[in-house]
Amino acid sequence: MIRYPHLSDHRVGVTAPSSGIPTELHQLLHQSERIFKRHGFTLQFEPTAWTQHRGKSAPASVRAEELVRLLHDSSVDLIIPPWGGELLTEILPYIDWEHLPAKWMLGYSDTSLLLFVYTLKTGIASAHGPNLVDLRGEEWDATSARWLDVLSTSENETITQQSSEKFQKEWQHDNPTTQLFHLTETTKWKTIGGTEMSGRLLGGCIDVLLHTIGTEYGDIASFQQEKLRDEPIFWYFETVELNVPALKRTLLQMKWAGWFERTSGILFGRSDAPRDYQGYTVEEIYQELHDMLGVPIFYEVDFGHVPPQMTFINGAYATVQVKDGKGTLTQTFKG
Repeated sequence: MIRYPHLSDHRVGVTAPSSGIPTELHQLLHQSERIFKRHGFTLQFEPTAWTQHRGKSAPASVRAEELVRLLHDSSVDLIIPPWGGELLTEILPYIDWEHLPAKWMLGYSDTSLLLFVYTLKTGIASAHGPNLVDLRGEEWDATSARWLDVLSTSENETITQQSSEKFQKEWQHDNPTTQLFHLTETTKWKTIGGTEMSGRLLGGCIDVLLHTIGTEYGDIASFQQEKLRDEPIFWYFETVELNVPALKRTLLQMKWAGWFERTSGILFGRSDAPRDYQGYTVEEIYQELHDMLGVPIFYEVDFGHVPPQMTFINGAYATVQVKDGKGTLTQTFKG
């Protein structure tokens, strides 16, 4: 059974379980605080948010302790890391997963590893969506802004999101818009083997999730049996650095490890990772995956490292429909 946190007081804990913000970029946190205050939130910055050294915000034990303390802090309603990073995996052994309360955590990239393990280990829903510094613009674009509506949904209620109209082709950090992003390219979701699929959402950034395969942090079989009562998993993945052969190797390993034994389909987010290797394309991988699993594959979907992105709830029951390149995501907070 999946449990869903409740959003009420709008106090946000900002901790960096992966990378913090180096001194020369501290203005990103100040900008975020100003914008969130305008939306009625109070940001509670923890020490790791302000530090970055040797590829991480702080030693693993310090990052884990700070995160767990925020999870147990009843005055904090929601946790949003400033952004992702590289070494969140180091903190996993330092967390007592059996005694964590239900609290919303939101983010993507390396943060998605934390969300994935949190939901697998506890049966508590978590939210894959914008990170803190992606929400520092003077306006929130229509797609990213839905994170608040999604996290305000109550158990057994349903929330629907629509695909974006435009997405960003490349970052222009020295020329931000009022929404932060440059949404110039027409969004078009693509499908193989169907136009609709449903199931329990689970996923994140495949670059980091792959390291849980065959470990206690990636025990999909137990999660599916004990928390989902053998309902099919509706996977969603995006990648930031994996090239085409690495993606294929990872998907094969997931299959061999049993991750896809009961799946209803797979979503792939937009990515600026390499899409071609000696003529072997990522689109061919998607087709091969469909042929191998016999389930629909949707790609170029609104989540991941190419903004804007929807908010996906790990554990929620979801249906995705695609027509003429436009997508609809409906999530029900089913226990």
